[in-house]
Amino acid sequence: MKFVSTIVGCILFVFFFSFALKNTTQVDVYFPGFDLHGPLVLMLLGFFVAGAFLGILAVTPTVFRHRRESSQHKNTIQALQSAAGTAASAPQPDAISPRQ
Repeated sequence: MKFVSTIVGCILFVFFFSFALKNTTQVDVYFPGFDLHGPLVLMLLGFFVAGAFLGILAVTPTVFRHRRESSQHKNTIQALQSAAGTAASAPQPDAISPRQ
């Protein structure tokens, strides 16, 4: 499997390298207050990196909220287990007799 991933990585590198070599045209990007001038491939790379960074930044609060909720749930489970004695003393589903 490592061999296959190495081959795929090499193919992608050649593909993106040839893309970069073919897209060296100078482009102008105008923002309010300043202008950017540079090769198209660098502009694409810069905006891709900026978009990835903003995406990660947007997801960060959700990740922290999920971690905090998970920690609270673990604490609740431990408190309930200690209040009930031990987790092993709880009846198992096989031990409960069906209603008649």
